[in-house]
Amino acid sequence: MSLNKVTMIGNVGTDPEMRYTPSGSAVTDFRLAVSRRFSTRDGNQQEETEWFTVTAWERLADTVNQYVTKGMKVYVEGRLKSRSYQGNDGQMRFSNEINAQTVLFLDRGGAAQQWNEEQGGGTANAPRQEAPPDPAGSESPSDVEELPW
Repeated sequence: MSLNKVTMIGNVGTDPEMRYTPSGSAVTDFRLAVSRRFSTRDGNQQEETEWFTVTAWERLADTVNQYVTKGMKVYVEGRLKSRSYQGNDGQMRFSNEINAQTVLFLDRGGAAQQWNEEQGGGTANAPRQEAPPDPAGSESPSDVEELPW
């Protein structure tokens, strides 16, 4: 048995970008900043931020593209995918990507509230949208587009 599952809460760093695979599958990407604060041994407060690319597919891709905006706080659950590629300068680069299965909007009001009301929900502030399971042989982000960015 094996498990590849990550959960993150962070701030959206870019507006989502939606595209379609040659077979017509919707794919939406956005960048997520996840920060942590800690105290150093001498008592100084420091903060470090990790950046991730979040990829949503199909119906979740549509929802993310419509309602997620730069600056929103979101909860993302999915699978971690690490990849390496050669940058334009010839150097090897590495990226951490999350293939999203769940995205929850954590901000109150705004687009998240509108989405929840359209789905027939009450006044809850965190709508949940789940991606369907990956069908066998489905295209992955690496099949869609070559990095670097």
